[in-house]
Amino acid sequence: MATVVRMPEVLANTGEATIQTWLVSVGQTISVGDPIAEIETDKAVVEYAAEVDGILSRLIVEAGTKIAVGEPIAVVTAPGETEADVDTDVDVDPGVRDPESGAPVIEKIAETPEPATPAAVPSVPQTNGRRLFATPLVRKLARERGIDLESLQGTGPGGRIVRRDLDRLPGAEAKLQPVATPKPAVKPQERAGYTDIALTGMRKAIARRLTESKTTVPHFYVTADCRVDALLDLRKNVNAAGTTKTSLNDFVLKAVAAALVEVPEANSIWNVDSIRRFDSVDIAVAVAVDGGLLTPVLRGVEQLTVSAISTQIGDLAGRARGGRIKQHELEGGSFSVSNLGMYGVTEFSAILNPPHSGILAVGAATQRPVVVDGELAVGTVMTVTLSADHRVIDGAVAAQWMAAFVRRIENPLTILI
Repeated sequence: MATVVRMPEVLANTGEATIQTWLVSVGQTISVGDPIAEIETDKAVVEYAAEVDGILSRLIVEAGTKIAVGEPIAVVTAPGETEADVDTDVDVDPGVRDPESGAPVIEKIAETPEPATPAAVPSVPQTNGRRLFATPLVRKLARERGIDLESLQGTGPGGRIVRRDLDRLPGAEAKLQPVATPKPAVKPQERAGYTDIALTGMRKAIARRLTESKTTVPHFYVTADCRVDALLDLRKNVNAAGTTKTSLNDFVLKAVAAALVEVPEANSIWNVDSIRRFDSVDIAVAVAVDGGLLTPVLRGVEQLTVSAISTQIGDLAGRARGGRIKQHELEGGSFSVSNLGMYGVTEFSAILNPPHSGILAVGAATQRPVVVDGELAVGTVMTVTLSADHRVIDGAVAAQWMAAFVRRIENPLTILI
């Protein structure tokens, strides 16, 4: 039996998503679990796997097309089945063409009249005793152009009104042309060059989420300096004795988790009608990727060794930069860590990553003047800043958490215990 493949809501986790790349072609046999498309969501580009066995009979939308969740994107038929056997109401604009063959996508309309129920009226309007068939795209264009669809006779299958019926109307081309606005004369030497970079789905998501965070979540900040001389020595010894090379950030993540265990009030998120406190520690780690930022989540960090943290972070970061991260790996957690120390940044404040209630901004470990027993000396110092959601974390709780974190960083053997 033919199956209509639709944009999955769980995968997109939003109202719409973009088919970035088709990984299969028309006529290809597919099995459950086979990757068939790369879909760009708000957070990442993820692979969508087939949920049925069969033959890919039709690609309804082209690569690069943004469509709403639940809309059809492809048709899969059983072996021996033909297009004529497809019994579905797939509503496709006739201008869309199959990316493999270049042929127009076939429209299918149910032949059996639907019962005249209130629920059926909006989808197939009745006009002067006849049913008015038109695609959603045609209805949208008609509204924009001020065209009364009742006055048109459709030339599509079954009398459906299609886009070409609108485009052939007198003056249609003129309505499609933007009105040229006269520009003031500018001397060549005064004209500045620029390039407009189109926004990707990821960049739009970053802009929307962080604007919402900064304007609706009451941030406050707590900053501390950590002596890391002993931690650097410990890391050197660990790397010399082990096969997995650890970074300073791996120890930071372990210390963050231990501090959240010690101060469980900080391991919480705002839940509108309640504050949700977690039993385990899941930490999101900021990873720079082409065109944006992703925050894969490391699970159960309080139970992991430093070497295990290093291995898992390396895997998550590599797949995030390669566009192979999974949607569920970007979700959950209560706390984030953003480290810009490798870029030479000594101190900064990060914006909270909703729904997390805390994010630790980690600067570079640099040699600075320090006072030891009343004497001036040189020490290696790392500045960290906690951004906290004041709806969840009060100032005293943030101070307790920061003290617990600094204590572990400056006494690094406690991180390994």
